[in-house]
Amino acid sequence: MIELDFNEKKCLACKTHDCLTKCQYLDLDKDAAGMEMQKIIKGEDSHVLHDCVTCYACEEYCPMGNHPFYLIVSRQEALGITPLPEPLIKRGVQMGIPFRGDPEIEEVQGPVLNMGAFSDLTHLIQGKLFEGLTLISTDPRKMFHYFCQLMYLHYGRISVINERLGKIIQTFAFHNVNQVIHFHDECYGAYTSYAPAFGIHVPFQSVHFFEYLYHRLTTLKNDIQPLNFKVAYQRPCSSRLSSDKYAFVDKIFELIGVEHVERKYKHENALCCGGSILGQKRAGSRALAMELQRKNIQDMKQAGAEFCVFNCPACMLTMGKPVAENQIQPIFMSDLCRMAVGEKIT
Repeated sequence: MIELDFNEKKCLACKTHDCLTKCQYLDLDKDAAGMEMQKIIKGEDSHVLHDCVTCYACEEYCPMGNHPFYLIVSRQEALGITPLPEPLIKRGVQMGIPFRGDPEIEEVQGPVLNMGAFSDLTHLIQGKLFEGLTLISTDPRKMFHYFCQLMYLHYGRISVINERLGKIIQTFAFHNVNQVIHFHDECYGAYTSYAPAFGIHVPFQSVHFFEYLYHRLTTLKNDIQPLNFKVAYQRPCSSRLSSDKYAFVDKIFELIGVEHVERKYKHENALCCGGSILGQKRAGSRALAMELQRKNIQDMKQAGAEFCVFNCPACMLTMGKPVAENQIQPIFMSDLCRMAVGEKIT
């Protein structure tokens, strides 16, 4: 049976309860946060379960490494507290079924790049930065064979992830790969954070996309032409599951000669794009999402950002247009890096 490795004693012994007191969408002091966590641990109802915007940040804030967000989602499902309307949940869960027909498995040599559910974005993976890589999940008919399923954390559906993730790991293993580079933060987090938290064995090494980009750029250092742009980075919610890899954002920016502008909503204080909040059934969810976007973009403008850099396609879909309407150019990280090594982006 798959169960979350959550240490109740460790949580109750925590002196700060940063997981909730640092949350930008709740207003809880240390004492109130401790009381609400006790309720959640006991499986009782808590307003946190209703008010959570599923931004993942408490996973990063927790000083105990104790997976409070996974516990919250587990309790949401157990108590029937769904962040989204039930019809949206049913449709979303049905859409992401990974095994509609057997995947065509073939053994591959060397590292592979997993595009997850984003087979339509393979145009981002071209040029000298990606020479020698084998891409998987590039066929739209089969992309869900490699879809990590972690999206269902936004749906309050831990059971769906636990039912499917092991089979997806098996599909990777059939390729006999030793190393998988994950294009999306959520995929990387699935295998390096979520799977270990639930005792799910992963038989391959996972590499974060930004870590790959940084090391590839260092090998092409003589080709880099400093871009001299001022950029803001829109940090996706799922990067909270791999906060140790977030340092590669600044490492890449330094290497390619762009300035990561100083602003309020940056690093640990980053605001979510609002995409996961838009469809939530809680009162005022759309207004909250729009306010987050407004504050985020205004912050970028005041900091003098010329570009807003994305890696998450959902963030780009949600914020790309309003960012552009505010005279800030939206761009994917891979395209920014390709520009730095002298390649034209169309």
